[in-house]
Amino acid sequence: MPEAMMKKPHILTLDNRKLLTLSGVEDVPGFDEQTINVKLSDATLVVKGSGLHISKLSLESGDVVIDGLITSLQYLGASTGSLRSRLFR
Repeated sequence: MPEAMMKKPHILTLDNRKLLTLSGVEDVPGFDEQTINVKLSDATLVVKGSGLHISKLSLESGDVVIDGLITSLQYLGASTGSLRSRLFR
């Protein structure tokens, strides 16, 4: 399978709406204190909240840690079906 077609898996852990740990990250194209855009292999994850801060970013290992009050997580451009269908495989 060509490398461009291989999707790098990601793991998302949200702790008490105040600490988000994410692996499988390819890039962080934009951020401020209310919104952080995180590029994954098949989608962009938009993190919204207040007082958001990237406390760890390593694109080599694909890890990001975000702290602050997280109020919303939204996937944009995901082509793998609905969230419900992915959760209940």
